Amino acid sequence: MATIININAEQQSTSNTLDDLHLYFAEDLSQVEATLTAHLASAASLIPEVSEHIIGAGGKRLRPLLTLSASRIAGYRGAHHITMAAAVEFMHTATLLHDDVVDGSDLRRGKPTARKIWGNPTSVLVGDFLLGQAFRMMVAAGNLATLDVLSNAAAVIAEGEVMQLAAMRNADISEDNYLRIIEAKTAALFAAAAEVGGILAGASETEIEALKSYGKNLGIAFQLVDDALDYGSVNRVLGKNTGEDFREGKVTLPVVLAYRRGDQTGRAFWERAMSAQIDGSNDYEADFEMAVQYLQTTGALQDTVARATHFGERAKDALALFPPSDMRTLLIQLSEFCIARAY
Repeated sequence: MATIININAEQQSTSNTLDDLHLYFAEDLSQVEATLTAHLASAASLIPEVSEHIIGAGGKRLRPLLTLSASRIAGYRGAHHITMAAAVEFMHTATLLHDDVVDGSDLRRGKPTARKIWGNPTSVLVGDFLLGQAFRMMVAAGNLATLDVLSNAAAVIAEGEVMQLAAMRNADISEDNYLRIIEAKTAALFAAAAEVGGILAGASETEIEALKSYGKNLGIAFQLVDDALDYGSVNRVLGKNTGEDFREGKVTLPVVLAYRRGDQTGRAFWERAMSAQIDGSNDYEADFEMAVQYLQTTGALQDTVARATHFGERAKDALALFPPSDMRTLLIQLSEFCIARAY
């Protein structure tokens, strides 16, 4: 039985932040969901079936919430924020479908992945369809600057995925290289989602940069906490198998830190454990137990959360440019919520 660790038992007061944001944007989110549904219509019945499987699986809608929040804090009064938020969610969903194929994942948000049910070709093609629909929505919004931001983000995300693929099963990568991977793979869409909200509102360049910075740092913090949670949470909280990153040979920051800090025996363990997943001949449960022990003794999990906290603080600092408001308070609390998930 794999060890479940509690990084810190401290209770956080931000646990309802996501609920507060959903309540605050209830009407807008309802329109976003309707927009998503409308753009899933296709002559190929498998497309809405596969898309609904993942879109309807209970995601947090963090990225569209960032677009809605950024447009609100910057004073936007139009309707294109709905279209952009939906486009951002389609982009995110497409990356999930593609990621699961690349990673060979069998579980996503507590449910079998699309590739597990319908196969890899279907997952890739439906992901491509969603990306196409996302760009159609961007064009319909008629704002060239937002189209530029999101199309650039799509390219950066793909670069991040390739960088992660190249680093797969290689524990001997630097922390800086790993941070570059997640900045591209995860934080780029967070940053773009917030940036386009400011652009729609006609905010100043300084305000747009602040929103972009908020999204980028929030995205890095969010991913680092996810990295830690994979070794210290439970299925119903995490939405995926605990230890799934380890099983797939995915090198994340806890592994990078534990490898760097380990002795010769520890480093040999990580090298074998990562590469041994290829043929499945290793004792996964025993290896995962050992991995958790190494992470504990080297302080890798705690320090991963500490790194996340640093980026969370940077996200909050980016908002200092905006005057006090309910929206600014909610965004500050969102940063705290992303960190509080680790406890």
